[in-house]
Amino acid sequence: MSPIHRINPAELSPPTGFSHAVTATGSQLVFLAGQTALDHRGDVTGTSLPEQFAVALANLLTALRAAGGSPADLARVTVYATDVDDYRAHAPELGQIWRRLAGRDYPAMAVIGTARLWDEQALVEIDGVAVLP
Repeated sequence: MSPIHRINPAELSPPTGFSHAVTATGSQLVFLAGQTALDHRGDVTGTSLPEQFAVALANLLTALRAAGGSPADLARVTVYATDVDDYRAHAPELGQIWRRLAGRDYPAMAVIGTARLWDEQALVEIDGVAVLP
């Protein structure tokens, strides 16, 4: 049985691409550092938000798998975007990328606008918390 339980009360607006609440009863927490679209050499790849989102999410999931987890173990994810309007405009495409890479088990999520990220070329950064059984 998964240590993650997603809760979406009928009294709240229907969630799209996230869960309103997540409970976790596992035995190990995994704190995942913010990941951008860096390749193995440390260079930012992709020029569009969807391109960078796909690489950043893949990097996050690589770190999670290295810690012994899977996308279904994600309890919380925060997305930092340098242009929230661009993020909203690409939301359907970003949702497709999420489902392709991480499936349909959505963690509690937030998208936060920021002036810039550590790497000047980075448009998006993703961090998270997972709970392993």
